[in-house]
Amino acid sequence: MQIGCVQLLEFRNYRTLSYRPSARVNLLTGRNAQGKTNLLEALGVLLTGRSFRTSRLAELPYWGAEAATLSGDLLRAEGSRTVRRTLQRQESGTWLASGENCPWARVIAFGWQDLAIVHGAPSARRSFIDGFAARLYPSHLAALLRYRRLIEQRNRVLQMHPTSERLAPWDEQVATVGMELIDRRRRAVAALQGELARVYAAVSGERQKLQIGYRSVIGEATEPAVLVAALQQARPIELRRRQTLAGPHRDDLGLELDGVDARTFGSRGQQRLLALALRLAEVLPVAEAAGTAPVLLLDDALSELDPGVRDNVLREIQGAEQVFLTSPEPLAVSGAARWVVDGGGIAAA
Repeated sequence: MQIGCVQLLEFRNYRTLSYRPSARVNLLTGRNAQGKTNLLEALGVLLTGRSFRTSRLAELPYWGAEAATLSGDLLRAEGSRTVRRTLQRQESGTWLASGENCPWARVIAFGWQDLAIVHGAPSARRSFIDGFAARLYPSHLAALLRYRRLIEQRNRVLQMHPTSERLAPWDEQVATVGMELIDRRRRAVAALQGELARVYAAVSGERQKLQIGYRSVIGEATEPAVLVAALQQARPIELRRRQTLAGPHRDDLGLELDGVDARTFGSRGQQRLLALALRLAEVLPVAEAAGTAPVLLLDDALSELDPGVRDNVLREIQGAEQVFLTSPEPLAVSGAARWVVDGGGIAAA
């Protein structure tokens, strides 16, 4: 899949922009705070309706604007599709997003925030695997939202009427939906593992083996009854803390290099490479699941990497279908279309 063209109106620092990128690698350079990351964000919003930087719609429109629009043509071998999205300020002051999703559009974005996957809290790793699972299994996001609502309601019972009798019906519902999430997360991790080992070896140039594993309080169990039992076992502590302490909202991912926890050592550059390898490893499984290759949005992905590793990463991404790579300085990228971003405008270099 490729983005054939894109038009922005009042998005971030772009008052108006019409941009027709290359079908392969697009290198976006320019000084800081000129709009490179904003452009990648706009492409992500166009394709998915969501920002990879913020959940607050009010941050996306140009300062003082009452609305922002994004439109573009998405291309694949079977044909093309025009996508349009609008962000509109309501009378209440809140913002509303509208627009239709393209069912085969997929995007994988990498940015500084992805370092948290490696060294951050478990919530960052859960967000990573849930995002990946949603790209593989479209029903995953709806189940995740349903599960979060159940946890909120169960926590409300714990805070207001904390008795086993009142909690039992919620245990069953949490366990049923929770096992759906755990099953898809496990399958997503399995789909990622083989490609992750290949990608990390290719970009690092080392023989260290990078492994990822799903860690759950219920171990390898597959039956909702096991999760119900875990909730019942945790109940004395839950009744004191007034919150749900067992379930996929408490699970984690393990990252190991040659059997050693990858989160406990390594330079910032090594941690950045680990996070980048995780994103690049998504490409093939997502392409196979969606039937079309995802667009890659790589924001300053090469910073803090050794020169040899940078070259390895560049070779790896040239195998993708369409790539947008930002850099504060020009890079030698064979066959790349070069663009300079300056003050909310873009021009061929």
